[in-house]
Amino acid sequence: MKSVIPAALFILVMSLGSSAQLEFSEDRFAVFDSKGETSSLDRLIAEVEKTDVVFFGEMHDDAVGHSIQAEAFRRIVEKYSANRKVVLSLEMFERDVQVALDEYLASLITENHFLLSSRPWGNYKTDYRPLVEVAKEKKLPVIAANAPRRYVNMVSRGGRAPLVGLSKEAKSWLAPLPYGEPSEAYSKKFKSLMGSSGEAQMGLDNILSSQSLWDATMAYWISRGLKQHKRALIVHLNGSFHTENRLGTVEHLMRYRPTTKALVVTMRYEEDFKRFDGAKHAGLGDFVVLTDASVPRSKR
Repeated sequence: MKSVIPAALFILVMSLGSSAQLEFSEDRFAVFDSKGETSSLDRLIAEVEKTDVVFFGEMHDDAVGHSIQAEAFRRIVEKYSANRKVVLSLEMFERDVQVALDEYLASLITENHFLLSSRPWGNYKTDYRPLVEVAKEKKLPVIAANAPRRYVNMVSRGGRAPLVGLSKEAKSWLAPLPYGEPSEAYSKKFKSLMGSSGEAQMGLDNILSSQSLWDATMAYWISRGLKQHKRALIVHLNGSFHTENRLGTVEHLMRYRPTTKALVVTMRYEEDFKRFDGAKHAGLGDFVVLTDASVPRSKR
């Protein structure tokens, strides 16, 4: 399933793979600016200097995209961490496992106990572990940015109202209630993706609200990271739908911290990855990275 489908609709496979991440190769992707002009990963990394947050919007099963993210993160750490606090932020970990994540980063618990306690995605070892291990080695913070899935599901079934009945501790893992409404542009895009049939539209407002809880919670914890770490540079990974066209999580972040400078990178796999299609790709991000669709997918 592609990550352009809203993440709130994913059913994650929790088995852990053991194979290594795809080796990074410049021959498997092409980088463009938002208008389709040819660019490069080096130019993208250089632009990061001007930002507070760089969003990498991925397709979750894109092995090439994951190799690019790992390489980009390594370069960002190497280039900027001497003068700024580089922070990794991940959709792939839910907020209620932050303690386990912090304990692992501090070498207080083993990786096995960390994984047993943190509900990692099925492709964690191949696709996200390389970034976490860089952060661990360099003693960099990692934010478990996502709303706990059980509460996202709660909203998709019954709307926002049931969140009020959660405990104080449970609410502390979410964006402050009431969290913001989705923008008109985001709502239109979401509903268009879901389809116009009666079946597709059933319960759609609640599903959109659950998607917004996901977006708002990630944005809130990013904003907290910027507040906690002076002059922080946050590298955040999420499914592309959350941030493409600078919608979703980006919009919520601007509500929490209007002065934030954000750079959006949207990655898509395409058969003809060297050709920028203006009708499909224009405006998806400040940078659009097209990857080789012929490469086998990551196993989630």
